[in-house]
Amino acid sequence: MPNIKLEQSETETYTSHAGMLLVGSCLNKHGNLDAICAPLGKGGEVSNADLIRSYVGLLAQGKSDYEAIENVRNDEIFQLSLGIKQVLSSSRQRQRFDENARTLIENVVTPCNIEMLKNLDVQITPLYTGHVQIDADASPFNNSGTKKEHVSWTYKNFDGYNPMFVYLGQEGWSIAAELHPGSWNGQREFGFVIERAHETARELTTLPLLWRLDSQHDALDNLVQLVEQDGSDFIIKWNKRKESAHTWLKYAQELGHWCHWETPRPGKRVGTFTVYKERKHKGNTYTFRRIMRVTERNIDNNGQMLLISEVEVEGWWTTLESADAEVIALYRDHATSEQFHSEFKTDMDLERLPSGKFDSNDLVLNLGALTYNILKHIGLCGLLDEDAPVRHSAKRRRIKTVMQELMYVAARLIKRSRQLWLRFGKNCSAFSAFNKVYKRLVYE
Repeated sequence: MPNIKLEQSETETYTSHAGMLLVGSCLNKHGNLDAICAPLGKGGEVSNADLIRSYVGLLAQGKSDYEAIENVRNDEIFQLSLGIKQVLSSSRQRQRFDENARTLIENVVTPCNIEMLKNLDVQITPLYTGHVQIDADASPFNNSGTKKEHVSWTYKNFDGYNPMFVYLGQEGWSIAAELHPGSWNGQREFGFVIERAHETARELTTLPLLWRLDSQHDALDNLVQLVEQDGSDFIIKWNKRKESAHTWLKYAQELGHWCHWETPRPGKRVGTFTVYKERKHKGNTYTFRRIMRVTERNIDNNGQMLLISEVEVEGWWTTLESADAEVIALYRDHATSEQFHSEFKTDMDLERLPSGKFDSNDLVLNLGALTYNILKHIGLCGLLDEDAPVRHSAKRRRIKTVMQELMYVAARLIKRSRQLWLRFGKNCSAFSAFNKVYKRLVYE
């Protein structure tokens, strides 16, 4: 290996995160951040818009701690790319978040997120049924060993928070991210989540909506609220609570539902059928369809005969008129939302939130949703075509892949003829994709 010497330039400016130029274009041109922040006034020695830009820039690099801002306070390219006039210190940034968290969430971050998705005209792919799916789910954040406000015992058996996420379309656009105390059940105040998410979804698509919810949301209030929404259907996993599985097996046998049963292997048979239930709510009577699936096992996976049959019962409430198997398959795809949760937790390093204040952590989570949508759009525009850096074929890219391929791109800042240029290396495999995304964001 040759002996390579190191030196630092005193005049030339380089960056290892040229992708901030793409983030800044999304945030400023399509998110209308300055116009949204204008009614709030400057807010301090540094504008609210610059406060938002600087932290989104950190999240787009997978950095969530306040102290990381110190590394870019004198970074000329970081500030130029995001349109920042001045960057706060980490301590003052923390204070500003603590002082104005709720105001920034309600009046800046949420409107900016919706405005950006609308102006970008983001791709929202419907299901084969013609519905656009809405997947809502809680995903606990482990914050064990901390004394942060409202950190408490979660159903995952650790101390933390229990945020609620709502995703739209097969791409998984984040249209709601709400931080909840760890001890909260996912159903608590869920009616407000449905209401807000429905309003946002209607601003982005006119297609019918299909809500997919797990068994923690098997509540009559939810069923009625979703039934009364125009253009909405749902599939909600049934919570059998204390009902006996053997009772449902006997029910299927007595009503002759065996003719619908399949035998996936010797000693196991699976059958599905539909039941209708009348439920009363505030003086009105509703009839709901529930698809049932009963699985009976007389032989286990290892071929061992069982003295007593194992019976498993599952159910799904739905307003769809599709066949039982189709509805079950549509619900099964709801599990994809777990991948979106992991992108928040690991790719953007948001599981252990940085503040001791609950409202500040809620602001950070909402900024994470805004950044998540920015990176997702950049990935869809730049990393799926033939000129993208070589990767395995896919319908979408993880946020981490977008960071690796387009955020962490090295470039040199050149000032020439009263213009600014970013010069990329001769062997930069991402340049073609980067250039295409930039032109699309700035000139279209």
